[in-house]
Amino acid sequence: MKIALFSDIHANLPALEAFFKNVGEKKPDAIYCLGDLVGYNIWPNEVINAIRSRGIPTIAGNYDFGVGRTSEDCGCAYKTDIEKANGAVSISFTNEVVKEEERKYLRTLPAHIKVEFQLNHDKLNLLLVHGSPRRINEYLFEDREEKSMLRIMQDADADIMCFGHTHKPYHRILNSGTDGQDHYRHAINIGSVGKPKDGNPQGGYVMLHINDNSSITDKESIRVEFIRFDYDTEKAARAVEDSRLPNDFAESLRKGI
Repeated sequence: MKIALFSDIHANLPALEAFFKNVGEKKPDAIYCLGDLVGYNIWPNEVINAIRSRGIPTIAGNYDFGVGRTSEDCGCAYKTDIEKANGAVSISFTNEVVKEEERKYLRTLPAHIKVEFQLNHDKLNLLLVHGSPRRINEYLFEDREEKSMLRIMQDADADIMCFGHTHKPYHRILNSGTDGQDHYRHAINIGSVGKPKDGNPQGGYVMLHINDNSSITDKESIRVEFIRFDYDTEKAARAVEDSRLPNDFAESLRKGI
């Protein structure tokens, strides 16, 4: 079984169109979107409708939650005054251009999706969130303390937890087993389609491979494939520069930061 997972498009239509072409060639058995459809670029309505028209199960990102309620708070953790000021322009612009029908759709998006597999003697719980199971805007970075990550996953009863929000892909395998019995849990950040921040401007997503032999007791039985793809970065960057959005967003797209 191949499950495609993508997130953090952030109104970048050229990136989303390239993603659909790439993922279509790989023919996944299922596809899920982990949120943040809008913000930072000029095509929020087009991105919403492209995903909605395909009937892709989608959860709300923090930006979707804010814009869905016409809030001026995107739930973002900006580090500098410049970033904060630029962020204020972004959510103001997005609230201005998003149409009512598309805003209504954002309000309907669930916070989590949980899928339970029973492919063999093991029950396997796949949990899809945007930030974390606790908060839509919690950042789960790769260097998070192992004890903390395990506690989050155990409390949520997640054997495989997939999330976005940081725009930096990674896969961590953690063992919560006791008394000599292994119980491997997989924490997977799926990266970003439209606003990567790992120094690579290519869009990114994950193909999760689960089969009849996949088990919580075998850490190698679940495979995570990180896929990167080219898109018209210049088109997306120039669209930012031709709008009232800050030019810093264009440079971020060009550099993948």
